[in-house]
Amino acid sequence: MVNICCIGAGYVGGPSCAVIAYQCHDIKVTIVDLNQARIDAWNSDELPIYEPGLDEIVFARRGKNLFFSTDVDQAIIDADLIFVSVNTPTKKSGMGAGMAADLAYIETATRRIAQVATSSKVVIEKSTVPCRTAQSMRTILEANSSKDIRFDILSNPEFLAEGTAISDLTKPDRVLIGCLQTPEGFAAQQKLVDVYTRWIPKEKVITMNLWSSELSKLAANALLAQRISSINALSAICEATGADVDEVAYACGTDSRIGPKFLKASVGFGGSCFQKDILNLVYLSEQLYLPEVAAYWKSVVTMNEYQKMRFTHRIVRTLFNTVTHKRIALLGFAFKKDTGDTRESAAITLCSYLIQERANVAIYDPKVSAKQMKMDLTEPGVGTNEAEVEKHVQVCSSAYEACAGADALVIVTEWDEFKMHHLDYQKIYDSMQKPAFIFDGRLILDGPKLKEIGFKVETIGKSI
Repeated sequence: MVNICCIGAGYVGGPSCAVIAYQCHDIKVTIVDLNQARIDAWNSDELPIYEPGLDEIVFARRGKNLFFSTDVDQAIIDADLIFVSVNTPTKKSGMGAGMAADLAYIETATRRIAQVATSSKVVIEKSTVPCRTAQSMRTILEANSSKDIRFDILSNPEFLAEGTAISDLTKPDRVLIGCLQTPEGFAAQQKLVDVYTRWIPKEKVITMNLWSSELSKLAANALLAQRISSINALSAICEATGADVDEVAYACGTDSRIGPKFLKASVGFGGSCFQKDILNLVYLSEQLYLPEVAAYWKSVVTMNEYQKMRFTHRIVRTLFNTVTHKRIALLGFAFKKDTGDTRESAAITLCSYLIQERANVAIYDPKVSAKQMKMDLTEPGVGTNEAEVEKHVQVCSSAYEACAGADALVIVTEWDEFKMHHLDYQKIYDSMQKPAFIFDGRLILDGPKLKEIGFKVETIGKSI
């Protein structure tokens, strides 16, 4: 039996290694974390992560060949393959603050492996990291190796989209495995290839060198975010000229050289990866003395921030240039549908701005807790404090509650339950102040039908 240990029970490590256990019943998978509350949640009926299909996979294998523990050292000792899947947040201070990844957790985990291991290990870099992070990991591990204990390092970046993570893991577009181009590196690489090809077609498991694998993750996210910022930039032109951004996106997407994916205009992208990875690429470019390259990628983030503020200013401008004491219903707080993740959500920027304008904000999201919303809105740098949030924010239990008495309704997350055939928009209209405004920040509503009901409709990329 092969033993796998995953250090880090977060959004990447938990689902990724749970799927390995689900697909390979003869492999023992132990996911470890120092956070006792998180491990307790993984061992309970209420998992710490909401992801469609995850519950079924975890409940099917937990206690059989899938285990969750805080005993990091024992899991390291027992493992043949060790995934390092810890957090790599953007640095808040010091060199590279606001752009560079903080690799403290990566280094701590690597040093722990080196100190505790009693036999040879294959160490797999699973966290999203800057290019050449594996070099520092390798230096630490080699400094602690001996003739009896050998460490080989691989890069195996994740390509998960929250909301579709389980299908991304069970039927991925590709799996990348990078190694040092040495006989030992190739042998270690083959061990991981043998795991993935148990359920993934061999042609989709791509082997490459260590540095290409690391950079490919950052490059993929940067290119996807670039497409979103590009269509969002065009949405501003559409609003000014009377063009329809959905029609423009469709026309461009039918070009086989471009394709239709990630050409949906919105209030802006969010999530744990896009902005962080692009800024990582910006910092890398600056460190490599490539200022023009750094400026190019920085513009993708600049456009995203512009889109969020442009949408927010449009709300205030449309509501007669003041939202003071007005009730604004925000439908959605997660950065996208089918996840409870709020990292870099456009809703945080929007809500913070409205609070500063002294609006009363009523929020409903089916998967984000009131505690999480208030934590996000009082984070340093957001611009609002606890007293302001308590005074101006109401967290509601339904869309209807949020909209009752509201001057405006704002679609911030594209949850299916906010679409026309799920919500009774006539009922919502009847409960709102008049004139009743709707701001569709996700292009999920039928503007003309809403106008027939009586709404004043404002839509990203359209001049309805």
